[in-house]
Amino acid sequence: MIWNEKMNCRTGNYVAFYVDEPFYEGNLGAYASYDFCYYQMIKTWKATDSDFHFVNSHDKTYNVRDGSSWELTLKPRLHDRLLRSKNIILILSSHTKSSRALREEIDYGINACGLPVIVIYPDFSQKTDIVDSRGNFLPQITNLWNKLPIFRDSMDDIATVHIPFQKQLLKKVLNDPKFTVQHMGDGQYFFSV
Repeated sequence: MIWNEKMNCRTGNYVAFYVDEPFYEGNLGAYASYDFCYYQMIKTWKATDSDFHFVNSHDKTYNVRDGSSWELTLKPRLHDRLLRSKNIILILSSHTKSSRALREEIDYGINACGLPVIVIYPDFSQKTDIVDSRGNFLPQITNLWNKLPIFRDSMDDIATVHIPFQKQLLKKVLNDPKFTVQHMGDGQYFFSV
């Protein structure tokens, strides 16, 4: 795991989500992307609820345009934001694809920074949509992991919680220190926060 002075300021929640590549800001841009709409909802929850402890890592550095160079600008910016984060919130849906940016965010966040992951499934609303009565993940969930192999293959290395897209659940997880890099617990969790 890497270490530098930016890691002392690990207060952010890094939201990783799929957006079509190349991304163009014209017309609706990212707002037309399914996963991006859920990121916007998380930001809305924060704006309307002072007890919703979400610190957006995307606000910790200046924005760049996707017409920028991947190697010289975009990739270093992702790394910088992840270094300032205490966890990753991954929005994983039926629309998610393994894009270059999403792969980099997950690979660097888990394998270089050791960040725990809060996986939100917007396509599902109940615990029973995620696991069966014995606590085994359902095929509809493991199939989503297969859409993002870097996550599937790396998630056992860090604490990971799997929840449906519900404000109160996310609020609870964000308040639980075992899902921060500073106090990370072990293992896979689902709805058990």
